[in-house]
Amino acid sequence: MRLVIQRVTQASVTIGGTLKSAIGPGLLILVGICDEDSDDDIEYLCQKVVKMRIFDDADGVMNLPVTDVDGSGLLIVSQFTLMASTRKGNRPSYIHASRPDIAVPLYERFVARLQELFGHPVQTGTFGADMQVALVNDGPVTIIMDSHRREDF
Repeated sequence: MRLVIQRVTQASVTIGGTLKSAIGPGLLILVGICDEDSDDDIEYLCQKVVKMRIFDDADGVMNLPVTDVDGSGLLIVSQFTLMASTRKGNRPSYIHASRPDIAVPLYERFVARLQELFGHPVQTGTFGADMQVALVNDGPVTIIMDSHRREDF
């Protein structure tokens, strides 16, 4: 499972010209899922997301997790292109991205577990939809995580 985590001042998802979800300050999390992903990957990443100290404290130092920032939100968007392989040629291959019958249940469990740990409702896109994602990256702060590597890039 791969995540792109972006600290934002605002983010939204629009589908077919209709606003689906929006948050103010918080995290926009793009999620890519492969067939090898499991509940262990979900737990690992969700724990990391809610404990990651990437919000400024009173001294302007990135020292606070999203759970300690009043009024923060989470917007979670599925994005199969995160699983792209660019090893050969110029056209990315998405062979590592799970098909919906595998990916949807994992995505839903990821969203549910993150909401449970966050302690507040989270916003989402719609799995498989053609979405327009708008964001204002704050910092900019962008973190990439891969549950199969469990290390920094």
